Amino acid sequence: MAQPLEGLTAIVTGAGRGLGRAEALELARLGASVVVNDYGQPGRDGSGEASAAPAEDVAAEIRAAGGRAVAHLGDVADHDHARALVHLAVETYGRLDILVNNAGILRDRMVFSMTEDEWDSVIRVHLKGHFNTTHFAAVHWRERAKAGGGPVHGRIINTSSEAFLAGSAGQPNYAAAKGGIVGLTTSTALALGKYGVTANAICPRARTRMTEDVFAGFPAEPAGREPGEGGLDVLAPEHVAPLVGYLASPAAAGVNGQLLVVHGGMVAVAERPRIAAKFDTAKDLFSFEELDGLLTPYFAERPPGETFAAAEVLALKHG
Repeated sequence: MAQPLEGLTAIVTGAGRGLGRAEALELARLGASVVVNDYGQPGRDGSGEASAAPAEDVAAEIRAAGGRAVAHLGDVADHDHARALVHLAVETYGRLDILVNNAGILRDRMVFSMTEDEWDSVIRVHLKGHFNTTHFAAVHWRERAKAGGGPVHGRIINTSSEAFLAGSAGQPNYAAAKGGIVGLTTSTALALGKYGVTANAICPRARTRMTEDVFAGFPAEPAGREPGEGGLDVLAPEHVAPLVGYLASPAAAGVNGQLLVVHGGMVAVAERPRIAAKFDTAKDLFSFEELDGLLTPYFAERPPGETFAAAEVLALKHG
């Protein structure tokens, strides 16, 4: 019986560890040939010497399990590196069908303490990195569609975060980048749909090198299991990978421009923000006094949890 991704080629960026590794292994398990990209720097802030070892180790793990994989050492935020990454997939396997953008770094700081470099570096790797690979993949798919006279199989799965949905006080750079990725995703979905390409974004929760501080206090046991009973950590990256495999498949052809939150055996489909209230001026133009009379009492009575920058995100436990 053919696997869902048999004959397809995937790129996974930042796939040397954590989420990217789990996603690359899952795509390979489902039959895809995988280009495992990673820059291999030891620091989660992007510091240290680049190393091919993390990507090569994951590619070797895939091949040892009977799959097909090659490693790519490259910085996706570098335009030329991103071009070479897409070229490697096409040169090695004859085509590119799936792009999973996962690479990222963290340089956390409160907005009043953040340096220009801390801002620029995070925006560069996350947002520009997503754009670079998307650009070259889009060029490939557009050319294929025109040459073949019809749609192709193209899948983009981008990695956003709940930090953009609900705010993250110590991560203004990261939250901004992840919000930008959602905008990039929806724009790409509209632009490439006619070529047979879909673009979706996920907001994963996973216990990885990048989130070791964030989830340090979260229990590993899923709801209903006592501490120490063993089993898969509720925040294991392996909980996220199956959704990526599905979105990469022909079965998800009708899923486009979506934002999905995923963790611990739960997938939630997010909607774009809705208008909570609307106020019209009684005259031709609002005055300060009129706005004060309308908005001040409204916000005074509105619960804090209903604000756009709500302090809480989706509950970890699910029913």
